[in-house]
Amino acid sequence: MKINWGTGIVLAFIGFIGFILYFVIRMSTDDSANHDLVTEEYYKKELSYQQDIDASKTAKEMNANLKVEKTAEGLVIAFPERFDPKKISGTVSLYRPSNKHLDTDFPISLSNTHLLIPDNRLVDGRWDISISWEYESNSFLHKEKLVY
Repeated sequence: MKINWGTGIVLAFIGFIGFILYFVIRMSTDDSANHDLVTEEYYKKELSYQQDIDASKTAKEMNANLKVEKTAEGLVIAFPERFDPKKISGTVSLYRPSNKHLDTDFPISLSNTHLLIPDNRLVDGRWDISISWEYESNSFLHKEKLVY
């Protein structure tokens, strides 16, 4: 049987479609591939995005910059010293892109201007830290990516 160029093109298309379907089926049935969303309630979180923008803008305008640094004891978050630590409230969210089971939230309760997250709570690697805090009815937000 002689194969002309039209038959060759059809066979090439069938081979390409079969190749693509093989990988789609393989990736959708493979248990080692993790297909989680970044957050469970992604669309609900998107609706509050403007509040995050406003809180970040307020932090810049009021010069309420936080310092996040790694020490031997753990992760130290330093709040501005001009703010009374007893009036600061909020949450620290640690997001681990590679494993959602390591994501944690810590409430902020301060006796001095520093908050310590112990070293035993953190695994080496990349973390996205989001600190949402309030002081005298002003909302602030600090987001940072760090490698621990």
